[in-house]
Amino acid sequence: MTDFAARRTMMVDTQVRPSDVTKFPIIDAMLSVPRELFVPREQAEAAYISENVPIAPGRVVLEPRTLGKLLDALNIESDELVLDIGAGYGYSSALVARMAEAVIAVEEDEALASEAQVILSEQGADNVVLHTGLLTEGAAQHGPYDAMLIEGGVEQVPDALLEQLKDGGRIGCVFMEGALGVVRIGYKIDGNVTWRFAFNASAPVLLGFAKKAAFTL
Repeated sequence: MTDFAARRTMMVDTQVRPSDVTKFPIIDAMLSVPRELFVPREQAEAAYISENVPIAPGRVVLEPRTLGKLLDALNIESDELVLDIGAGYGYSSALVARMAEAVIAVEEDEALASEAQVILSEQGADNVVLHTGLLTEGAAQHGPYDAMLIEGGVEQVPDALLEQLKDGGRIGCVFMEGALGVVRIGYKIDGNVTWRFAFNASAPVLLGFAKKAAFTL
């Protein structure tokens, strides 16, 4: 029988801590939340590898290093409301739930959302609200949000999401530029979002987050 608890410890000690992720709430969450439950059953053995784990066509659970560093850069506080776009089976939401006051998890795949609801409930993540709807539209009725994260690659972020971010809030996502990607954190100040480089990473571009082709004659 696989010792997943030992794998969690090894994941944190070999993938997360060496990547300069040292904030206690993040380390504690990644040691506590059973990542193997938040992927398809046939992927459980691969849950702790240092790669993105596929969960559906074009969808992944971000690799531990990427997700840990993204959460570190967002610097989520215990009194904040967080929007988690592309929650999948709910792993990122379960982590953030241990750091924030509440999490709104958006998932457009109804089967994934249904599974996530069950898993999060079983894990006692009572401060997570599952919202089923288009990832590009977020969940304006629950906002505005102190912080947002996007579980997948983007080429551009829809204005509808940025409008749901509080002034003074932060958003983090993996911007894909061809085969390469960089994580940027956006800071909303006086209604405008300014992006700053955080680190390199990659993820498949989510449906609706690709750049629209420019029209040329």
